[in-house]
Amino acid sequence: MKYQSLRGTHDILPEETPVWQYVETKIHDKFQSFGFEEIRTPIIEQSELFTRSIGGATDIVSKEMYTFTDKGGRSITLRPEATASVVRAVIEHSLISKDKVTKTYYIGPMFRYERPQAGRFRQFYQAGIEMFGASSAFADAEVILAGILLFGSFGIKSLEVDINSVGCQVCRPKYNKELSSFLKDHLSELCVDCGARFTTNPLRILDCKNEKCRKVLASAPSLNEMICDDCRAHLEQTEDLLKLSHVEVRRNDKLVRGLDYYTGTIFEIVSRELGAQNAVCGGGRYDSLVKELGGSDIPAVGMAIGLERLIEVMRMQKLLPEKEQGISVYIAALGQDAQKTAFAKMVELLKEGICADMDFSGKSLKSQLKTADNLGARYVLMIGEDELKKGSFPLRDMKTGQQKGIKLEELLREIEPTC
Repeated sequence: MKYQSLRGTHDILPEETPVWQYVETKIHDKFQSFGFEEIRTPIIEQSELFTRSIGGATDIVSKEMYTFTDKGGRSITLRPEATASVVRAVIEHSLISKDKVTKTYYIGPMFRYERPQAGRFRQFYQAGIEMFGASSAFADAEVILAGILLFGSFGIKSLEVDINSVGCQVCRPKYNKELSSFLKDHLSELCVDCGARFTTNPLRILDCKNEKCRKVLASAPSLNEMICDDCRAHLEQTEDLLKLSHVEVRRNDKLVRGLDYYTGTIFEIVSRELGAQNAVCGGGRYDSLVKELGGSDIPAVGMAIGLERLIEVMRMQKLLPEKEQGISVYIAALGQDAQKTAFAKMVELLKEGICADMDFSGKSLKSQLKTADNLGARYVLMIGEDELKKGSFPLRDMKTGQQKGIKLEELLREIEPTC
């Protein structure tokens, strides 16, 4: 039987991993430059962690989570997002308190049973940052700037921030009441999913991408006009700080996030060159989540980036890194004695930090030279029985095609390391 990867999952092959390594290295460097420290959480958690944090009426919880009962009879879920896991971890290990700011970041796989499409997989990778203990707009602005500067470091163009507020526990219930009153007269015009959301969480309807629902929502009450003075002040301060940092900002009063834990200011970083699906990351404030999951009343703000989406954006804008130079030296050996000598020389090169490789299968010289070319080798050292007798070995520069004889002890002086 021939096995294949499951639908909605994908293998990242050796020819692709240099791009992922490049992206992940940039993420580590940029987030650490802002003072964020990496945290790594398990990919499995108690299911209740996500139902309580994300919201039972969200599509993620109701339709997309990979949930199973383990051998201990516990309900376990593959994490569909990382914020809840990070919050659980910082509470469990006492990493946060009211009198300090804690800054963490993560990179790793997430799991959602979604319809596979371009840039969307059932196992996908996210990177994100979470900041705990800071309630001011400066924290929101810093999180957003970390994303802006990260994307800028890749060369992504035409970036701006769509920003809004989903209100707090004081003002959101009032808006929900107004929105429900409006939608009640338009229920027949909504899609099936939004019909269900009407009774569970009307605010989620604002996030629907269905064209029929978008048409109805065009005349819906504006959340932005009904937020309280504190939420409005926080939103405006965040906007002002971003403008002070020369970041383009657009108020988008239809913007909501697909997770119930968000409170107050939310945002998406978008590139206007990408058409309708233009968001490269999103996030916002979630000031009630730490307390909701058993911790103290500590404010928090964060964001998440889909790495497949980021790499696709880089591909569209022709920003993927060029393929790096291959190994420095490939040793083509002919005969058993030559192979032993070649192996010893390869080990010597590797100990010196020089990338080297050789053939172990006894292929012809022609085949070995072809392999060296495919590997991007800068030099090929040829060792055969005659060369061993003479003590002189052909060294070919694969870049120029020039070739000369050298002694083995001269090799380190002749080559230019490529890695």
